[in-house]
Amino acid sequence: MVENDLKQKINLLVGDFAQVKESLDLESMKSNLKEVESKSQDPKLWDNQENAKQVMQSLQNLKNEIALVEEMTDSIDALSELGAAGEVNGLEGDVAHFEKRLAQLRLKTYLSGKYDNKNAIITIHAGQGGTEAMDWAGMLHRMYLRYCEKKSWKVSGIDFSSGDEAGIKSVSFKVEGTYVYGYLKNESGTHRLVRQSPFNADNLRQTSFAMVEVLPELDEIDLPDVKLKDEDIVWQFFRSGGHGGQNVNKVSTAVRAKHIPTGIVVTAQTERYQEQNRKNALDILRAKIWALEQEKEKSNVKNIKGEYTPASWGTQIRSYVLHPYKMVKDLRTQYESGNPDGVLDGDLDGFIEEELKVLSQTNI
Repeated sequence: MVENDLKQKINLLVGDFAQVKESLDLESMKSNLKEVESKSQDPKLWDNQENAKQVMQSLQNLKNEIALVEEMTDSIDALSELGAAGEVNGLEGDVAHFEKRLAQLRLKTYLSGKYDNKNAIITIHAGQGGTEAMDWAGMLHRMYLRYCEKKSWKVSGIDFSSGDEAGIKSVSFKVEGTYVYGYLKNESGTHRLVRQSPFNADNLRQTSFAMVEVLPELDEIDLPDVKLKDEDIVWQFFRSGGHGGQNVNKVSTAVRAKHIPTGIVVTAQTERYQEQNRKNALDILRAKIWALEQEKEKSNVKNIKGEYTPASWGTQIRSYVLHPYKMVKDLRTQYESGNPDGVLDGDLDGFIEEELKVLSQTNI
């Protein structure tokens, strides 16, 4: 890169960084940090373990974000000074590195939703189509597990129902990390697969569907108006048929909860102890009630019941074509990839970043 081009690129980065920094509002972040630090010093904080963990996670997230912005401010100031002095030889690598970090930081400006910084609860349901659809749901499950692994996010199971011959009928799991819900919320919807069937001798072309639902993990402190009253919940306890745990199929550790006012039913069965499964079920129930209220506000419908799901079968968002050609295409953003094998192995960054850019202003 010639000297003038490098100077021009540095000047553009100075302007771009200024815009991103303004959007992030560093002073507001510092003000929030003081509030969270005050909460973290409350001697009664750890009376509620879950709330305490949320406060401490928020504290660490804010510290990391402020440190990153301040560090990048120092970096761009140094590059700007060198550019103004004409001392740009050998700065190509530094400029490219800053440009990459700026692109990542810009994504933060799209993560401004109220609950974007929360953990996420993901549920995948196989659609109609028997073994084909259940195998497809299993493929999606693996895809998201691989994506979470690449992001170093923690994944823990909540509910699991195996397919009759292959794959899964449904699965629910929690993902923990920084801004997990913000990154994954736009994955909600119907995912379509087109391929040659591996389950019949003729290798016929087959179309399969699976539905993905992504909800934020919400606590009582997040939703003070959502009261889960004991008299409104019908509990059932049964023997788990899921993965792992010495108690599986021995004692009734699995739980099913029905919320009478809304008709919503949730299950949790992957933990070894009934109490933890109860907690997981309440977390899902609370999130589903929140999503139900969001939908009521958007559609101005007052009597939606439990048959509603935030990611309905009519909301097809992405097609994965393995035959007769290879392509994955998001039907909302038009973003596409010619490497479906990579996508199914967790290479989702391009799709998710484009979703954030295009859809961040329209999704809940």
